[in-house]
Amino acid sequence: MGPRKAVKGVGHRFDPRHVARLLDEQRRNLLPPDEILAPLDVHPQHVVADVGCGPGYFSLPLAERCRTVYGVDVSPDMLDMLRRRAGEAGTLNIEPIQAVAEQIPLPDASVDRLLCAFVLHEVDSLALALREFRRLLKPAGKLMIIEWDKQPMEMGPPLAERLHVDDLVRVAEEVAFQVEWRRLNPYHYVVLAQR
Repeated sequence: MGPRKAVKGVGHRFDPRHVARLLDEQRRNLLPPDEILAPLDVHPQHVVADVGCGPGYFSLPLAERCRTVYGVDVSPDMLDMLRRRAGEAGTLNIEPIQAVAEQIPLPDASVDRLLCAFVLHEVDSLALALREFRRLLKPAGKLMIIEWDKQPMEMGPPLAERLHVDDLVRVAEEVAFQVEWRRLNPYHYVVLAQR
């Protein structure tokens, strides 16, 4: 089981004290950013939101591919780490935003691509979060969701907190996304959705 802590008023959240796990070599082997991000089809003129960006595991590689990345996270500690890592890398096109996935302070149709990795199993309302993502995406926008497979394993969140891919796909289709999905590795799956 991964490190978790309860935050009043929200679902269980990843504990920022364990951030090293989000940046270690084992994670890079399981989730190589270039390979993972390729199907999102990010272009240099795009604006991308990375919801649940943490310390920028995907935000920094995304910033190399597009005009602007909105790094959205509920944790001020994670956003501080994102700022520090972006500064160390000389990356100037990441804008940190503190917010929950269900209510992101950006205008309607303001992003071309949206990534949400390992967050939706933590939200209070899956449907509200997906509706918010749809609101943020431009008409031809694409959404990529990465989640833990709902099966017993020694890492990741408790089994009871995970999202079964069928449930995620069903809710995404209910909020009017066109959806496809595939396994990334023995532990994770990816859902690709389009408005």
